Amino acid sequence: MPTFEYQALTRDGRPTRGSLAAESAAAARHMLRNRQLHATQLRPVSEAAQAARFQWARLFRAGRRRKVLDFTRQLATMVDADIKLTEALSVLSSQTADARLCQVIQNIRDQVVAGEALADGLKQYRDWFDPIYVSMVHVGEVTGNLGPTLKLLADYLAKRIRLDAKIKSALTYPAFLVVVCLGVITVLMTFVVPRLTRIIEESGRAVPGVTRLLMGVSRGLVNWWWVILVVVGLLAYAGHRVLAHPRGRLGFDRLLLRLPLFGRLLRQSILARFTGTLAALMRSGLPMAESLKVVAEVTGSTVMTHAIQAARERIIAGADIATPLQQSGVVDPALGHMIAVGERSGELEGMLVTIAESLEENTDIIVQRLSAVVEPAVIVVMAVLVGFIMFGTLWPILEVSSIKM
Repeated sequence: MPTFEYQALTRDGRPTRGSLAAESAAAARHMLRNRQLHATQLRPVSEAAQAARFQWARLFRAGRRRKVLDFTRQLATMVDADIKLTEALSVLSSQTADARLCQVIQNIRDQVVAGEALADGLKQYRDWFDPIYVSMVHVGEVTGNLGPTLKLLADYLAKRIRLDAKIKSALTYPAFLVVVCLGVITVLMTFVVPRLTRIIEESGRAVPGVTRLLMGVSRGLVNWWWVILVVVGLLAYAGHRVLAHPRGRLGFDRLLLRLPLFGRLLRQSILARFTGTLAALMRSGLPMAESLKVVAEVTGSTVMTHAIQAARERIIAGADIATPLQQSGVVDPALGHMIAVGERSGELEGMLVTIAESLEENTDIIVQRLSAVVEPAVIVVMAVLVGFIMFGTLWPILEVSSIKM
């Protein structure tokens, strides 16, 4: 269904903007009139632009998740206190410090006032509310348990934020050290080494092989830096094109899972996200087949997505879900066996919760091991490279100084 962006005026003349899905522009204007909005501008959004916007929004999702978590907790408290949904949304929009989220909540409130479901309003803002969020809210509305569902959703978001924070803590500091190392080496090779090589050349003495190597690399960086930038840009573009293709993305995700240290951390995080999300959706009352469909959209790995889709097809055909998950190569035999036991015993939801908690504990252990191994290794490599550069440049200078003395 096409998506349209709109700018409109509310009944009291307040400007608002947003997007909605409709069969045509006329249907979109009719939906806006039902929300008591007067459209001043309406234009279709192409699928490519919508997908690109969603990808860019994912870069800022970490900060938005915390705001969505606070919004969800406050909304759950108000709904449990028997405050009308429209009134609760009005209060939350006035208390929200983020101007963008405030506008989103106001737009959703306008849709609820016009008679639409809360989930339908949330669905229009994928950069704030993912399919899991929308699906759980929809189930809560249909079953009449919106308050408890929002509490369950808040707990799920909190666990997801903690899991992502653990992974980032394992990757941020090593990445920072690598950037600093590359920066120091670039400064040495482009500013320090050229000046020292002039002193070496003016001495007229034979230049050691190590120093000649450093001088060649330094000249290459200084004289051909633009070629390096072009090559890096072309490689980045080629990588983007490969990752945009389904087969290329699948191969890249498989490669990531095979990395010695980070592959295991990535696998643990994918499985923890999968089991925790599936358990939360099942607990909210969403059917298994629909839960797997939603989870497949947010797993973050095409390898796991294919496995979940295969599991969903088996569920629809009346078979189990453990077999395709084990065959994916992401789920190890022990976890696959636990899922199979949960299916046979009818306690799959509880088993998934147990697995998710176990995986989160294992993630903590892996993060600690990575910090204990990777950070010292990066520091040692950085020291060796910088020491090699300094040795190659200062060695001939020290020889010249010793001869003069």
